[in-house]
Amino acid sequence: MCFSCPRHIVQVERAAMANEAVDDNDEAVRLLACRSNVVSILRASAHMDKDLAGVDARLSLGLDSLDAFTDAVAPLQSQAIATKALHARINRAVSPALSLIRSFALVESLQRRLLRLSSRTSSIPRLLDFLDCVDRLREAVAAVTAGCKPAVQRLHEAVEFLSRTRATDQLRIRRLRETMEALEKLYEAEVDGLRYDGSLDDALLHLQNDYEAILDRLKHRYITARVPGGDGSTDPPPPPVLGSDLEIEALRRISEILTSNDCLDICIDIFVKVRYRRAAKALMRLSPEYLRTYGPEEIDGMKWEALEAAISLWIDHFEVAVRLVFAAEKRLCSGALGGVLDGAVWPECFAKIADRIMAVFFRFGEGVARSANEPHKLFKLLDMLDALDRIRPAFINTFDGEAGEDIRARCRELQKLLVHAAAKTFWELGLQIEGLQDRAPQPADGSVPKIVRYAVNYLKCLAGGGYATAMERVLRTEAAWKAGPLAARPDAEEDLLRDALSNVLEALRRNVEAKRGEHVSRDRVVPHVMAMNAYWYIYMRTRGSELAALVGEETMRRRYKTAAEEAAYSYQAEAWGPLVRLLTERRDVDSFMRGLEENLRRHRSDYCIQDGDLREQIKEAVAKVVVEAYAGFLHANAGVLVEGRVFLPPDSIKRLLGRLFDGGGGEGWRRETAA
Repeated sequence: MCFSCPRHIVQVERAAMANEAVDDNDEAVRLLACRSNVVSILRASAHMDKDLAGVDARLSLGLDSLDAFTDAVAPLQSQAIATKALHARINRAVSPALSLIRSFALVESLQRRLLRLSSRTSSIPRLLDFLDCVDRLREAVAAVTAGCKPAVQRLHEAVEFLSRTRATDQLRIRRLRETMEALEKLYEAEVDGLRYDGSLDDALLHLQNDYEAILDRLKHRYITARVPGGDGSTDPPPPPVLGSDLEIEALRRISEILTSNDCLDICIDIFVKVRYRRAAKALMRLSPEYLRTYGPEEIDGMKWEALEAAISLWIDHFEVAVRLVFAAEKRLCSGALGGVLDGAVWPECFAKIADRIMAVFFRFGEGVARSANEPHKLFKLLDMLDALDRIRPAFINTFDGEAGEDIRARCRELQKLLVHAAAKTFWELGLQIEGLQDRAPQPADGSVPKIVRYAVNYLKCLAGGGYATAMERVLRTEAAWKAGPLAARPDAEEDLLRDALSNVLEALRRNVEAKRGEHVSRDRVVPHVMAMNAYWYIYMRTRGSELAALVGEETMRRRYKTAAEEAAYSYQAEAWGPLVRLLTERRDVDSFMRGLEENLRRHRSDYCIQDGDLREQIKEAVAKVVVEAYAGFLHANAGVLVEGRVFLPPDSIKRLLGRLFDGGGGEGWRRETAA
């Protein structure tokens, strides 16, 4: 229904007027008010309806205009999107370029700082500042190097985008291409210059000089001819330190900077060259001229006194090299190069420094081991082995790891050569003694043969003087090597040294017996005098010594004192038996007296018994036999002897014999001081 129709309004008004008469006045008033309100609403609705119709007409017209506007704005919207994309492309191209410009600015700033610092790096703290600046310059150059190529690539992308989208004119695109090409050329020339020909390269050359200077001034100022306590009397000192903490820090920083700038080979060459020179000069201060002689033939040509002194110096200098010089060099290598390639470089550098110097020591030791196996060399060979065993822990600690394997192998080879040489020298001593290779004839006066003196004192020195343990170890090692790796090792209870010493003593006994059997003259007394002297010398010189303790005191007494006594009986029978038989068998006192006089003369001039105790025992034994026989002869023939003839009393005969053996009147037996 439409309330805006006038006919309907009139009907409503008539109905209202009819009702007013029925209702009272109050209700009529209210109804009139309501009527008025309804009329107002209806009138407003009518007006609104008209307005809505006008708006609808206008909206229809606006929508038609909006479609036309949308069609007109669409190209602008696409252009805005393209502009936004272009803006993003430009920002993407410009950002790396701006970063690159900042890196170039930092490089220029650091270059100026380096120029100021390069003239003031004489002290370590200033050098550390210089190193910091070099580090920053290297990083800045690396940033430039890393940033140039991305910047050029982004510019290239921007130019391609502009060309493809035609966002600008061809003139601008051509200028952009020219700029990009210029930047590429700058990248190729300027960056290489920064890396290889610029301030960074100059700084690296400066650091190489500083590196060499610092290494060169770190000298071994503590070198002595011997390591204190190296003989085992006290603990050896700890390895010395080369350089202060600041100097080590500077070397470490320079090593790392040179390595990071592709100068590792130069760094290693400088380090090895300088430190080898310093280590060699330190050892040269000990005057090791003997090391120039290392060939076996050359060593055989040296006088024994010179060779003995050279070996003693070698032992001391070898220990100085290991405990002091190279222990310090190893610590320096580790401190200066430990940060390079995670510590993989410094062991090789240290091995290069030590290898050539240690090779000189090994070469001399090998020459000694390969030289002629003279008996007197045995003790120096054992000294060399003992020195190598004594410093073995320090040696292994100094030359550890894979880099030190060659030096350790060379040392093991030297030890093997020394063991073989020591064992061969000892065994050849016994063979030379038994084979009479001393080429010494039987002593004409029956004195102790030189070979006996030499061998006894040699074996005493070997059994004592600290050599017994070393010789026992040599014999056991040699026996194990000869048996092979699969054979059982020598029993620990088996005393190889005791057996070896006993064998040499037995060889010496056979030597004496061989000489005893030689008849160098018609005198049959001399061999017995010589054997008596030799066996007595062996027994007396070894009694109570380490040699007798090893072989056995009872064994020495049974073998050599008994042999001396047997030789004494033979001497007595050969020298004085004929005189006694002149009295007991022929009863010829005149021949006895002539024989006695001849015997006394020959003993004074031809025979020699050096030991006083032995002479005393021989005197008593001879006096007992001769004097008793003479006294018994006089007593038995008292009535038969021609009256008026004077015979020497037995006491006079005893005094003559006493003077002979005691040396009274300057006419006794010749004495010699036992060696």
